Amino acid sequence: MNLDMKKLEPLLGLMVNEIGAAANAALVLVGDKLGLYRGLADGGAQTAAQLAKRTGTNERYIREWLASQAASGFVTYNAQRETFELSPEQAAVFADDDSPVCMTGGFHSIAACFADEPKLVDAFRSGKGIGWGDHNACLFCGVERFFRPGYRAHLVAEWLPSLDGTVDKLKRGAKVADVGCGHGASTLIMAEAFPNSGFVGFDFHEASVAHATQHAKNLKNVRFETARAQDFPGSGYDLVTMFDALHDMGDPVGAAARARKSLKSDGTMMLVEPRAGDKLADNLNPVGRVFYAFSTQVCVPASLSQEVGAALGAQAGDARLADVVRSAGFSRFRRATETPFNVVLEARP
Repeated sequence: MNLDMKKLEPLLGLMVNEIGAAANAALVLVGDKLGLYRGLADGGAQTAAQLAKRTGTNERYIREWLASQAASGFVTYNAQRETFELSPEQAAVFADDDSPVCMTGGFHSIAACFADEPKLVDAFRSGKGIGWGDHNACLFCGVERFFRPGYRAHLVAEWLPSLDGTVDKLKRGAKVADVGCGHGASTLIMAEAFPNSGFVGFDFHEASVAHATQHAKNLKNVRFETARAQDFPGSGYDLVTMFDALHDMGDPVGAAARARKSLKSDGTMMLVEPRAGDKLADNLNPVGRVFYAFSTQVCVPASLSQEVGAALGAQAGDARLADVVRSAGFSRFRRATETPFNVVLEARP
């Protein structure tokens, strides 16, 4: 075997980085669950012994954990003082659930992917899907924690105002269906912001609906129901939303057609989807890499587990999504706004 060392050495360097990233993913979970990042954020620069005392953990484990975090660039190490701390940026990413750039939820979803790897191997061989409810339970909490910061940062301030006339309706009092709501993060954020409007969140996963209902006790203008996207109940909606959900559905055309039928004549469907170009080559970048990985392990299997099994994938792109929406009977479709990770699409009857 003749190997080109100029090509091999960068690849080996890449693999060392990848192994380090994968190994440290589990340690991010440990830090999150034990409050280690929060302890660093609250206590400032600390030694391993001080952090262990603050968090009620074992100093020897903490010393090794901190070393791995410093080598990863997740915490900052002061070699002269032998202390560790979080910069404001590191704290925003690892220690603050309300930060718009908090990323720890993604690591919980990764843990679910590793736990479900045997199911994925079987699915690759059989071509069958893996239902949303058949995944490891930490996937559901991980997805909520990963998406909620972005929803809090953008949904009320930017995404809804990007839709023609929608915010005025919500302020006056509108009827809203949030389809594929999961744990209800998006539904609850909207309900809190617009108390004159009524919101109902629909999801086919009963455990997620129960979780969402439990967190809605203090809000009188929202409820959650178990229902499929292609036949959720109700009519006369001013707004139907689908947050990071349409591409997971087995029958996205059916879901969009049901939304179209349920809307008022001047109503709006808002789709929030992962940002993607229309061609594979457009998405061969760090963000596309993350989305393709989760799409392979979660989104495509979820769709294939349902009837039709369209399997759009998390990198469907605007052109394919436009085909879905127009096939469902909508006449107007546009990209209303975007972030580095999401697109917000507006469809009108």
